[in-house]
Amino acid sequence: MEKLIREVRILKIYAVVLTLLCAMFFFLAFKNQSSNERFKEIDVERINIVEKDGTLKMVISNKERQHPGLVNHKELKPREREAGLIFFNSMGDECGGLVYDGNEKESGMVYSVDQRNTDQIMQLQYFEGSGKDKNRVYGLKLWDRPDDFPLEDIIKFEDSLKKLNDPAASKKAYAKLREQGKLTNERFFAGKTAAGDVGIFIRDTKGNVRLKLYVDKNNQTHIDNLDENGNLVR
Repeated sequence: MEKLIREVRILKIYAVVLTLLCAMFFFLAFKNQSSNERFKEIDVERINIVEKDGTLKMVISNKERQHPGLVNHKELKPREREAGLIFFNSMGDECGGLVYDGNEKESGMVYSVDQRNTDQIMQLQYFEGSGKDKNRVYGLKLWDRPDDFPLEDIIKFEDSLKKLNDPAASKKAYAKLREQGKLTNERFFAGKTAAGDVGIFIRDTKGNVRLKLYVDKNNQTHIDNLDENGNLVR
């Protein structure tokens, strides 16, 4: 009888200890889930920012692991891209980003804003070469892109021309797109040009410079109104 009482007492002690350990485990688990981890420093090659359902929203990456881009939730073919940030919208499309690099030959940084279903329409950019080609260009640039020629169609078009490997056919194909109004045209630049002019340069819907308001490298001011052929209109 005494032996039975002793065994029951041991079981009670075991049950109490097990209960305390379980309670401590759940408390620590809940504490870890409800608090944020804090790091003073972290080295990482790539970070993917995602929604709760796994939808990709932003990638911060080095050059080697940079994301190739998304169109309609489909990843583009692998391609070389600079280190930086790439943004993605809820439709599964890349919608802009910030990339940068610099070496002995050239340096640059670009912040891009993409038009829906296609490529960039606005960029804040900086480029600089070295040696004889040390031309420094920086400023804000805007483009016009057609609504009926999405990025998927652009990629298919360019891939088909690469397979042809025929410069004459490529030139003819681009000319046809230009007639259809499907080519991208630069419309506006405000900043410093490679020639050293600082000002505003506005183009028409065909990409021809029509108005220039600038100060040249000799500090002379200019307001040039041009026709479609680039001739000064007085």
